[in-house]
Amino acid sequence: MTTSVDAEKVRSKPPLTGNQVRSFWAAWGGWSMDGMDSFIYSLVLVPALTDLLPRSGIPATTANIGVYGGLFFALFMIGYGMALIWGPIADRFGRVRTMMFSIFCFSLFTMLAAFATGVWSLAVFRFMAGVGIGGEWAVGAALVSEDWPEERRTMGAALMHTGYYFGFFFAAIANYFIGSHYGWRYMFALGGAPALLIGLIRNNVQEPARWENKLQELGDKWTMHRAFLKLFSPQYRRRTIVNSVYLIVSLCGLWAGSVYAPTAITFIAERAGKTAAEGARLASYSTALLGITTVLGALIVPWLADLVGRRATLGIFYAVMLFAIWLTFGHVFYMEHNAIAWFMVCSVLLGLGGANFIVYSFWLPEQYGTECRASAFAFITNFGRFTAAGFTFLVGMGIRHFQTIGIPVAMSALVFLVGLALIPFGEETKGKYLPS
Repeated sequence: MTTSVDAEKVRSKPPLTGNQVRSFWAAWGGWSMDGMDSFIYSLVLVPALTDLLPRSGIPATTANIGVYGGLFFALFMIGYGMALIWGPIADRFGRVRTMMFSIFCFSLFTMLAAFATGVWSLAVFRFMAGVGIGGEWAVGAALVSEDWPEERRTMGAALMHTGYYFGFFFAAIANYFIGSHYGWRYMFALGGAPALLIGLIRNNVQEPARWENKLQELGDKWTMHRAFLKLFSPQYRRRTIVNSVYLIVSLCGLWAGSVYAPTAITFIAERAGKTAAEGARLASYSTALLGITTVLGALIVPWLADLVGRRATLGIFYAVMLFAIWLTFGHVFYMEHNAIAWFMVCSVLLGLGGANFIVYSFWLPEQYGTECRASAFAFITNFGRFTAAGFTFLVGMGIRHFQTIGIPVAMSALVFLVGLALIPFGEETKGKYLPS
């Protein structure tokens, strides 16, 4: 049972303890490295497939790059979806321990992608990296929400989520200085760096007292199986289904829209007569703008959510994303003059719209009890990736049919109309305590 937060208590925000600060930075750091690793592929998609497709006996045409690029994004998201297993693990064995294992998984397989000898070995490594990457958001959000004081957790969860978009920025910097000079393999090799965080987390971050107390209360009878099935009990079933659909909408928009942005600017640069190195740098600029403006959106989201509510805030950012994707890929991508400059402007809009994901970082934990919070977050944020994987593959097939990435990706914006229609059915948690 949740109760309204006392206004006076909210105004008197207590200072953070040392472990609360360390738990935030652990979650932020892991999520930023997650963002960097997941976006590295977007930045090196064209050069990597241009190199590996011929090695696998496949011509490196624009159509084939679009098809196999879409297929690999789909495989990556299927791996990402398999990461729903991290939630029950975190509910049973702890948030911090599970975070370390997920970081190790995505770091290892991103680094191994540097040694891919063909498109199928790259596909396997990206699938396994997706399994690791998919656990970080759920575990980090649960950790911060449970460890931070009630008066600060909404902002804490939102700031934690900015790590993912700082990861975009880190990937853009790396591509500017490394990818554009030394090639795509060095970018994947850099993806092994997050493993360095594991030792720091193990020695400096403790499990949230809220989770330890709940585990002690439930005892050995609480298992991964029970934590997962709790999501479909009469208490939670409706909100689990509705939240899963929300995530499907957001994921389809992200992977079919923002993730194709580096590829789009690469083709625009090529059309404008730019060299491959110049195209890589422009992709880095676009990615940096995406990351920076989403971070700015993260600063707006908590304030807006407390002002108008969680549902309305998500609806506002859905509308921004709808407009941004349609404008970017349906119009700007085909402009004959000043397309590069206008694409950079649209990158700002795509970044702001991408802040819709930040709402989930504090909204989902508010809807579930401690005993199943990580399971709920992991299931909801990862189950939708199976649908999004199929959706992204359809975008890839559309690219092959139309011989362009613009029209198919622009059409993906329509999914946000579905999301807007479902906004009234969400569970409003504005002004309520985190469930025990």
